[in-house]
Amino acid sequence: MAGKKTSQKWKLYEVKDGKISRKNRFCPRCGPGVFMADHKNRWTCGRCGYTEWKK
Repeated sequence: MAGKKTSQKWKLYEVKDGKISRKNRFCPRCGPGVFMADHKNRWTCGRCGYTEWKK
């Protein structure tokens, strides 16, 4: 029987000086609340598929 996969959203935030900050960017198409995945050579939105290539 496979175990239930737990949420990993806590990895997208960090606390500095008592304030919460986001590590990843938001998607410019979907707006605030939808994070983009940070890959080796690109940023990708998992919801709409928008991609920005890193230089």
